[in-house]
Formats: sequence, C-alpha cells, structure tokens
Amino acid sequence: MPRNNLSAQGFTRTEAGLPGAAAMTVHESVLDGIGNTPLVRLTRLAASLRPRIYAKLEFQNIGGSVKDRAALSMIRAAERDGLLGPGGTVVEGTSGNTGVGLSLVAAHLGYRAVVFAPAATAAEKIRLLRAYGAEVHLVADFVPRSHPDHLANRAARFAEATPGAWLAQQYDNPANPGAHVESTGPEIWRDTDGTVTHLVASVGTGGTITGTGRFLKQASGGSVQVVAADPDHSAYGGGDGAAKYVEGAGHAVHPDSAEDIWPQAFDTSLVDRYVRVSDKESILSARKAAREEGLLIGGTAGTALAAALRLAAELDESHTIVVIIPDSGRNYLSTYFDDGWLTSAGFLRPAAADGTAGSLLSSPAAGVHILPVSCTVSEAHTELQRRGLEDGEPAFIALDRGTPFGSVHPREVAAAVTLGSLQAALSAGPSQAQEPAARHGVAFTAVGTGELLADVLPDGVRADGDLLALLVDGRIAGAVTGGW
Repeated sequence: MPRNNLSAQGFTRTEAGLPGAAAMTVHESVLDGIGNTPLVRLTRLAASLRPRIYAKLEFQNIGGSVKDRAALSMIRAAERDGLLGPGGTVVEGTSGNTGVGLSLVAAHLGYRAVVFAPAATAAEKIRLLRAYGAEVHLVADFVPRSHPDHLANRAARFAEATPGAWLAQQYDNPANPGAHVESTGPEIWRDTDGTVTHLVASVGTGGTITGTGRFLKQASGGSVQVVAADPDHSAYGGGDGAAKYVEGAGHAVHPDSAEDIWPQAFDTSLVDRYVRVSDKESILSARKAAREEGLLIGGTAGTALAAALRLAAELDESHTIVVIIPDSGRNYLSTYFDDGWLTSAGFLRPAAADGTAGSLLSSPAAGVHILPVSCTVSEAHTELQRRGLEDGEPAFIALDRGTPFGSVHPREVAAAVTLGSLQAALSAGPSQAQEPAARHGVAFTAVGTGELLADVLPDGVRADGDLLALLVDGRIAGAVTGGW
C-alpha cells in the first residue's frame, strides 16, 4: 500500500529500459483523477496505540476533497436521467467542497455552475469556487429551514427560475452515497486486503459514511463497525443542534425550524456508534496531524481523526481502523491554522493571563446570562431584576434552546441588553414594553480570552458603555462592561 491503480479510462505504463522505474498512471481527462486515493498509516499519532490506523486521503482527489466523488456521480446520474443536458446549469447550496467538486466537473463538461454558500464559509473555499468559474452567492449563515433565505431554498428558487438548470440536492440525492458504494468502499476493502475492522467518518450529508459503510458491511458479512465522528453540538450524535465552528460536518438545527429534517442520503441504520468531538479537539487534532504526521488536513478531518484515536485506545492489535480524511487544511489556512484567528475565538490562550481579556473572567460580574430571543422588553426587564443583575451587567438575547444559563455561540446572539437599556425603552412609553427586547440592545465586542486588552481597546480606552463578550473555545463564557 498504496497501490498504483488502473484508471477506468486511462492506463498504466512503465518506462522501458529503466530498471526499477515506477509505473506512471496516465488519465484521458481530469475526471479520471477522481478516486483511487491512498491509504497512509498513522505512525506518530498512533505510536502508543495498538490497532493499525490508516488515513484515507481524500484530498488527493483532483478537486481536493471527498466531495469530488459525489459531484461526478450526481452529474453523471443527472445526464443519464435526462435532467441535465448540453448548455445546462448545475446549481447547489453547499458549504464549499461539494460546490468545488460540482464546479470542476461542470467546467470540464461545459456546464455553468452556480453555488449558494453560507457567508461564514472559509474564504479559501469561496476563491476556489470562483477559480473554477462558478457563480457564487453568499447567503445567511443560520436561519430556519423554512426561511426563504435558507441555503437550500435560495438554491431551489434559482434552479426553478433558470431554464436548463439542474439542482444537485446532495443531501437527498441517491447518487451521493452511490458514489461511495461504487468506489470508496471497494478501494478500502481492496487496499486493506479485507482486514479493515472499523470505518470512522464524519457526517455532513451522510453520503460518504452511508455509501462506504454499506459496501464494507456487505463485503465483511456485517463485521465492519461504522463509527460516526460528530461535532459536539450536532443533532446527529445527540447534541442540541447549536452553531459550530467546524465546517461541513454535523447537523445544526435552528430552534425556530418547524421540523428537524435529516438528509435522505444518510442511512442511520448503518452507524454502530457516534463519537462526539468538540470544536477545540477537532481543530487541535488537525493542527497536530500537520505538525506530527506531515498531514495538512481540514477541521472535519480533525473531527474524524480525534474520534479514530479515541476508538483505537479501546482496541487491540487485531483491529484495523480506516479514517476518512475529507479535505486538506489548505482550505483553512486563515482559520484553523492561523494563531490570530484561534486566539480571537478563544481557542488559544496564553499560560499567563495578565493583561488579557481572560483576566476579566474572575470578575464577579463576568457570568453569562441568556434570555430567549422571543422575550419582550417587559419580560426581559422583569427577568433580569429577578436574577439580581446590577444595572451595568449584560444579558444576551439568543436563540432559545431551553438553556437560561451557560455558554452560547456568538452567531446565535441577537443582541446584548442591560437593565439600563431596557429601562430606557420602558421609559419611552407603554408601547415599548411589548416590543422584542432584542431591538433595544447595546453594542458589544466578542473577544477571545487570550487577546490582549491593549489590542482590543486601543489606547486603553475603557468607557462606561464598553461591553466585552469573552470567548472560551468559541463560545461566550463571560461578559463585562466598562470599569473593569
């Protein structure tokens, strides 16, 4: 391992007259560069573990991710079914990798590509999409599934209004898992000589884990265990569905959604076990893989890797784990691999807290108070009084997940309020009392607890109205107002 595999349309040749010369694989098109990715054994990260752990390097696909397989499979199926013809337009809502795969296949086959992506998608992915000629529309990050601005709804409306357009619908398209039944699963079975005992993969659309897991279970007579690596807050593994930092993996659920719709591409019956991994563990695992194995991998891959290493600690020499590495860390150099970004989100914190925002967490008033976004000015004012908040202490109006206290992702915060801001609204007239409290918020700045206060507040300005939301591991863990 790895093997030099024969391309479906290409061929393998060895230079004549050169003893020991390596075989060269020649492809007839860029599409032949999709699939047949290598397995690489993890040695340093798994040095103290007993099982064999192999990483399936899906960033070796021509477009840089596992989604190339699904993209090609879905487009070919649409062509066979008469849904996509010459001069057609490929449309999809995606966080990036599927869009890249669809865009490169569309470019080669002569189709127009239009991608709707969340505004929070890594800048590198957006640039990649545009590099392949895709038309990119950035949309709201986190709205209910029924909202007209939801990613899927924006893409569907565009496809309906565009003659010759075909909507990929990766979450429900059977050609998505079908790609992995046909390729990923057989490759793993072949390249491990049938010795694989555990498959570890993250779950986004569910296509990779479903198709690969289905093949491996069938090939092994049901003995291969399928382990889903899932972000801690993802609803797949039992989380609350809150916003997360790891792109692609997991299932976030807006609390205002009428129902929690899971992808049809995800066959949950194939999953033997879920391993929940925090944003921080995912990110640090990806960084560790780069520095200790020389593997530059993405955050979702970090989720899967962390789960695989935890699983391996429970197993022995008789087991072989294959972990799917969906994409490369090159797409996340400005986020997961950037110390400044990690510090600003509270994932990196210096040992010495003097002079940092983290030093403010010890303040008696640094606790977090959360109110539901549905509360009125009157309700919020009454509740803050009941909790005994002082006039300057803030509370955050956030999406209601039934948790009055605790941490919250900044993206789920609608506003910050204080008794003073609410009292000002009440004083303006009785009509204000029933208005949403979020309309009467005060400005706040979210800062990582590792950031220097001198950098956060230039020239040391600490006005009475300054409000800092203190981030620990990406979530608001405290808040202080001016005068600290």
